[in-house]
Amino acid sequence: MHALPDGEAELSVVVRLPWEDVARLGQEAGRLAAQMGRPVTLDEAVSHRLRSVRASAAHAKPGEQPVAAPSSASVASLPRISGTA
Repeated sequence: MHALPDGEAELSVVVRLPWEDVARLGQEAGRLAAQMGRPVTLDEAVSHRLRSVRASAAHAKPGEQPVAAPSSASVASLPRISGTA
């Protein structure tokens, strides 16, 4: 883990994913690339997805389930990924 100049931290991990999840991340990256008008890496797609889940969870009322970011290519399985380090 190391600190970034913008006040955030970067953590590197190794995660084993089924190909279906990798494909969904590719779709998410494609959707983001179209939105941003530039190429987007899978790392960026994961970071964006995690931030959108965290942001929606922060705005949820107690006892309310957070709403996932709307997308036909949402990575619904991302929160349940089991990884090995």
